[in-house]
Amino acid sequence: MAQVDEIAPDVYRISIYVPDIGLTFNHFLVRDDEPLLFHAGLRGMFPELRDAVVRLVDPASIRHIGFSHFESDECGALNQWLGLAPRAEPVCGLVGALVSVNDFAMRTARVLGHDDVLITGKRRFRLLATPHLPHGWDASLLFEETDRTLFCSDLFLQSGAGEPLSAGSILDRVRTSLIDGEAGPFAHAIPYTHNTGRALEDLACFAPRTLAIMHGSSYAGDGAAALRELAIILGEVLG
Repeated sequence: MAQVDEIAPDVYRISIYVPDIGLTFNHFLVRDDEPLLFHAGLRGMFPELRDAVVRLVDPASIRHIGFSHFESDECGALNQWLGLAPRAEPVCGLVGALVSVNDFAMRTARVLGHDDVLITGKRRFRLLATPHLPHGWDASLLFEETDRTLFCSDLFLQSGAGEPLSAGSILDRVRTSLIDGEAGPFAHAIPYTHNTGRALEDLACFAPRTLAIMHGSSYAGDGAAALRELAIILGEVLG
């Protein structure tokens, strides 16, 4: 059964651990006037994820389905959610909509440009275009401005079944998950380009309080410092 934990006010981490590959898959449900699901998840995980969402909201009430980039664990079950929630829309950047989402999805995406804001009630979600961070030219992240939660997708990837939310440093686990021989195929998840450090610094300037991380423990604390330390680690390991 999926594990559900509140990691910030009305932000719920729904975690499914796959022991065969030693990886957690985390999805985030934000309760508001217009509920938002970040990560639609893999198609095979849809029944388990749906049953977990039922514990939090009526799935038919979901209005927005966000994700960073077009990848099965981010949006493989997108159409299942759109079928269940008749008023829901995919939310993504222009590149994602043009090259993948509008062809794949049963409903046209709501396109947000860089720095555009989606209001779901009391919450404001700002889309931040981050090409090739964590990966894919269509990549973007969402920053919830009300409680300063950054939805990180594959940034800060950690192997294993960690605690739902950590107030201590997670960077040692992140470093291990980037190193060949220790993390297996996941070691190559994040490319390193001349823009990587600058993009992470741009994210750090938003000073997030919570990092909602797709694989591994989420983090509560000085998100800006964690992002700047991540930039150093990526440079050392991948640069």
